[in-house]
Amino acid sequence: MHDLTAGFRHLLAGHRWVARHGRAYGLGLLPGLITLLLYLAALVALALWGDDFVAWATPFADDWPSPWLGLFRGFLTAVLFALALLLAVVTFTAVTLLVGQPFYENLSERVDRDVSPDGTAPESGLPLVRELWISARDGLRIVVRAGVWGVLLFACGFLPFVGQTLVPVLGFFVTGFFLTEELTAVALQRRGVELRERLALLRSRKMLVWGFGTPLGLAFLVPLVAVFLMPGAVAGATLLARELLGEETRDPDGNPGGDPDGSPYGDPEFTPVD
Repeated sequence: MHDLTAGFRHLLAGHRWVARHGRAYGLGLLPGLITLLLYLAALVALALWGDDFVAWATPFADDWPSPWLGLFRGFLTAVLFALALLLAVVTFTAVTLLVGQPFYENLSERVDRDVSPDGTAPESGLPLVRELWISARDGLRIVVRAGVWGVLLFACGFLPFVGQTLVPVLGFFVTGFFLTEELTAVALQRRGVELRERLALLRSRKMLVWGFGTPLGLAFLVPLVAVFLMPGAVAGATLLARELLGEETRDPDGNPGGDPDGSPYGDPEFTPVD
């Protein structure tokens, strides 16, 4: 339970950090807004021309009598739009992180420098193109993993009682885990931690990960909220990554926290660092 609350405190600490750094927060909003506009444009286009696409994809039904032709194609259009919405929700964070790679790298580095006792931040030393390729590759792998879990949970949803009670709860925890992986990847990838190692780190502290990612995933269900929470989520994920790696951390006021023994970031009981 301690890890669960510690994860949530990292999330809150990240949002407090961006609240104190308005310019970093403003720049951190840009990738989410750009991604949101792209997704909205795609969904609007699908709403306008989705029925034409379904008609083109089902020529075998052209000679079906009314009302079966309309019902069949109307159902497929609705399913297509529902799948597009689901895909948008699942991929929004990964795409936003890819679009905003330079913005979020800069934000994460600033957090690292701010909370590091020596005022330094790890640097990958890789060219931007290489970093974008790694982010895209790893993001796709995570989306595939999340998709497999989604299919399994969807199938389990048809089980009596379990599908209506346990499966939704498991779904939120699975979402929280993968959301945390995507966000901590910004800081961990800069430290040269590969995807397999990142997943092993996260699995070793599941309660910490769930405390951070599950409430964030629930908040992301509210339309547009993800855009405004992304900068704070990246900042909080940087603090979480430091704890996972056992790095010494202090808050901007000089109070150490988030140490390897699980002490909360910014806990007032700590004394200032000299």
